[in-house]
Amino acid sequence: MSMGVNLNDGGGPDNRYSAMSEINVTPLVDIMLVLLIIFMVAAPLMTQGVEVNLPKAKTTTLASNREPLVVTVSQDGTPYIEQNAVTIAELKEKISHIRQTNPDLPVYVRGDKKAEYGAVMKVMSHLQQAGIEKIGLVTETPD
Repeated sequence: MSMGVNLNDGGGPDNRYSAMSEINVTPLVDIMLVLLIIFMVAAPLMTQGVEVNLPKAKTTTLASNREPLVVTVSQDGTPYIEQNAVTIAELKEKISHIRQTNPDLPVYVRGDKKAEYGAVMKVMSHLQQAGIEKIGLVTETPD
């Protein structure tokens, strides 16, 4: 006869110190929400390119399913391929090499609105000499 002493030595329901068999998802949800907020804040800061002040124009956006090659002309007239500064002589050579490996790649020119007109035209001329037939100009929409 037992006098109220629990002789159960297994993981039965009467054992106060048994292992919990459920996963607590609340800490996981907290971590995921913090990561989501971090990425939402950091994503706009990770835009690539050279900082230029684009001219404003009313245009329609071009629909393209391919990532274009962006050539930027800075305020002082320095050309950049993506984010890499190049000289005018290097521009023609590098663009022609890129065109050989990917002939249908769209090319866009981003010219700072304070850059000299001649500097932008010189870059566009060298792009045409490198074999690029279609060149798009990037602008901002007016407010």
